[in-house]
Amino acid sequence: MPANLLILGGTTEAYDLAERLAGREDWHVINSLAGRTANPRLPAGETRIGGFGGVEGLALYLGECAIRAVIDVTHPFAARMGWNAAEACRLAGVPLLRLERPAWRPGPGDVWEPVETWAEAAEALRRTQARRVLLAVGRQELTHFAGIENIWFLIRLVTPPEPKPNFPAAEWLYSRGPFALDDERALLDTWAIDTLVCKNSGGEATSAKLIAAHERGIRVVMLQRPARPAEVPTAATVDEALTWIDNVFPACTATR
Repeated sequence: MPANLLILGGTTEAYDLAERLAGREDWHVINSLAGRTANPRLPAGETRIGGFGGVEGLALYLGECAIRAVIDVTHPFAARMGWNAAEACRLAGVPLLRLERPAWRPGPGDVWEPVETWAEAAEALRRTQARRVLLAVGRQELTHFAGIENIWFLIRLVTPPEPKPNFPAAEWLYSRGPFALDDERALLDTWAIDTLVCKNSGGEATSAKLIAAHERGIRVVMLQRPARPAEVPTAATVDEALTWIDNVFPACTATR
């Protein structure tokens, strides 16, 4: 009988991992999605949508569903879920792995300003006298920039926010990545962008904007990733995560 493996997902890597595990007879994959996206693409395997009810709720779920292992593949900025998973797995005695794409790092000639909070990001825009800003930060973070005077914002989102924050001067653009490099070049040029604000999400799906910004000498104000539990083992790729599974559970993998 296959063992139950819980993937805390929603990212590209989570979908890839579920697909890679779907053909194996030793694991039954259960994918957990937060439920913040309407009509999400369903990954391979079983899927549950919605929260667990904090640490205690997740620990209870792990026990009731006989989960043998958990792989946290949530977004790099979904920090609360990471801490909850670490504590719940500790309470339930279930092995946990964090699969996270490497962070972006500046190269020669990049004009990056790392910040730890959105308040610092807003202050950086004022201090550097930014005038035309591409804001690619997500719906929940917009309020930190609404109301800033003397800056025009191009606000790129997947779906419209409800309610929509009041920006003195802004254009709203709704689109979903990945974005082609030529399209990002055209976007920056068409709207005469002089500053980009984003999260250090890593990965290739949205990295083209950084290449285009580098080519034009555009300043990038980038929010750094929140801290994660240091004691949780990590993997940078799906292949590394599969190796972890095979090493931690040799008895299960021996039956493939």
